[in-house]
Amino acid sequence: MLVGRTPRYRRLLDDFPVFPIVDLWTDTGISGFADKKVYVVQTNPRVVQRCILMTTDPGDLVLDPTCGSGTTAHVAEQWGRRWITIDTSRVALALARARIMGARYPYYLLADSRDGQIKEAILARRVPSEKPTNNDIRQGFVYERVPHITLKSIANNAEIDVIWEKFQETLEPLRQQLNNALGAAYEEWEIPRDAEDAWSGEVRGIHANWWKQRIARQKEIDASIAAKSDYEFLYDKPYEDNKKARVAGPFSVESLSPHRLLGVDEHDELIENAAEQQLGYGDKQDFAAMILENLKTSGVQQAHKEDHIAFSSIRPWPGDFVCAEGTYVEGNTDSGPRKRAGIFIGPEFGTVSRPDLVSAVREAADADFDVLITCAFNYDAHASEFNKLGRVPVLKARMNADLHMADDLKNTGKGNLFVIFGEPDIGILDAEDDQIQVRVNGVDVFHPNTGEIRSDGADGIACWFIDTDYNEESFFVRHAYFLGANDPYKALKTTLKAEINQEAWETLHSDISRPFDKPSSGRIAVKVINHLGDEVMKVFRV
Repeated sequence: MLVGRTPRYRRLLDDFPVFPIVDLWTDTGISGFADKKVYVVQTNPRVVQRCILMTTDPGDLVLDPTCGSGTTAHVAEQWGRRWITIDTSRVALALARARIMGARYPYYLLADSRDGQIKEAILARRVPSEKPTNNDIRQGFVYERVPHITLKSIANNAEIDVIWEKFQETLEPLRQQLNNALGAAYEEWEIPRDAEDAWSGEVRGIHANWWKQRIARQKEIDASIAAKSDYEFLYDKPYEDNKKARVAGPFSVESLSPHRLLGVDEHDELIENAAEQQLGYGDKQDFAAMILENLKTSGVQQAHKEDHIAFSSIRPWPGDFVCAEGTYVEGNTDSGPRKRAGIFIGPEFGTVSRPDLVSAVREAADADFDVLITCAFNYDAHASEFNKLGRVPVLKARMNADLHMADDLKNTGKGNLFVIFGEPDIGILDAEDDQIQVRVNGVDVFHPNTGEIRSDGADGIACWFIDTDYNEESFFVRHAYFLGANDPYKALKTTLKAEINQEAWETLHSDISRPFDKPSSGRIAVKVINHLGDEVMKVFRV
C-alpha cells in the first residue's frame, strides 16, 4: 500500500509470532504452580532448562559441581545432554538418583532418524532425504519453527507461480461461467464476496464454488510462503513421538578415592587434636562414636531378615584400624556360642580401599577376633573382592546415607542402617565368534546362624550391570538387566503407562547377558543391586 508517496506493507502477528528472550526472565519466578520442592536449595527447573538450551547442544556434557536435588541432571537428561553432578552429601545424591530414575521423559524425534527425516520433509514441503541415519543425538532434534516472512522471501518464491497456474485451470472457467450467467465482465478482484439476493440458485452455486477454490489457492500460497521463507527454530519445542516413553539412560554413582579432611582455622592454620579440645570442639560427638552408637542399637542386617547380627555389647578397642570390639551370639539365641567381632569404620567422606581392609583384618587376627565387620559408605572395586584373610572372614557392611544426618536421626534401631550384601556369584561363558557371556547365579551371603557363606539364588537380585571393558577407574554401564521380583514386567508397564515390546523386555529380564566382545583392558566389572538398594561390584579378568 502507499501512504502518501511511501510504499508500506502490513505486518501480521503470525508473520513472526515470537519475541527474543532478553536478560529479564519474568516467566521463571517460582509460584504456587512450580514443582514441589524436595530439597531446601532446589532450583526452579525452568531456569536451569533455559541456561542449558541457550549454551549447549544435544549430546554435550553438563557439569554441576553442586548437585543438591539433582535439578541440573534431571533437566540435562530430559533434553538429551550428558551430565556429571557432584555433591558432598549422600542425602543429596540419594534424592537426585531417586528423582532421575523415577522420572518419565518425553521421546523427541531425532533429526538423524528416518522418522525425523520424514517429519523434516513434511515441514519443508520437500521429498524426504535418503541419507543413511545413525540415530546420533548430536545431530539434534526436529524442532518446531516459526516463519520469518519478508517481502524478499515472497518475491523469490517460484512455487507461488506454480500454485497460481494450477488453480487458474479451475478458477478461470468458473469466472467465465459466472460472467456469462450474469451478463457481466467481472475481473477476479471484482467478484463480490457475498452473492446477491436476485441471483438464481445455479449462479449462487458457481459463485460459491469459485470462492471455495479461491480460498484454497490462497491457503496453499500462504503455506508455501511460510515453508519457503526464512524461519527460526524453537529449540525448547522439539517434536515428540507420543508412541514412545523414555526413562533415564544408564548412569552410575561413584565416589572419590580415599582421602583425609584436615581442619583449618580462620588463619588457614591446621587445627591439631590437642588444640581442638582447648577451643571447645571436643564436646561434639565425633563420627566414629556416632556410628558405634547406632551400630549397637540397630545391629547389622543382611539380605534375609532372619540373618541379623545383634550386638550384646560394643566397647572401644585401642587399635590403629580396629576401633571397637563387638560381641554377639551366633544363631541369635542365648544358648549359642558368643563371638567377638572387630569393628572397622571407614571415612565419613570417601571410599574404603583394599589395603585398608588388609591392614584391619591382620590387626583383627592378631587380636584373635572371630570376624571383622567393616562399616563404610562405599568400597572400591578391589575392596569389594576381599572377603577373607586366613581364618578371619570380612563382613563388609554398607552404611545407610541417613547416618549423615546423625544430629536429626532418631536412634530407634528399627532402620536398616548397616546392611551386608555378599559377593556376587558370577560365571563367564564362551559364546560364538570368540565372544563371551556373563551369567549371574546369585549372591554369596554370610549366615551368622551357622557362620557359613552360602550362595543365594538370583531371586534376591533386583538388577545387575556389566562394564564390558572396565578401566579400573570408573564403572560404565554398558549392559543392564533387571530380574526383579513378582511380576516386574507388569510393574514396568504400569509405571511407564505404555505398552512394552515383550521380545525386547526378555533381553533385559535375564540372568544371562547378551554376547559381547572380550575387553581390550582384560577386565570386566559386574555390579549387582538387591531389593534394598544395596550394591556390590566385582572385577573379573578375561
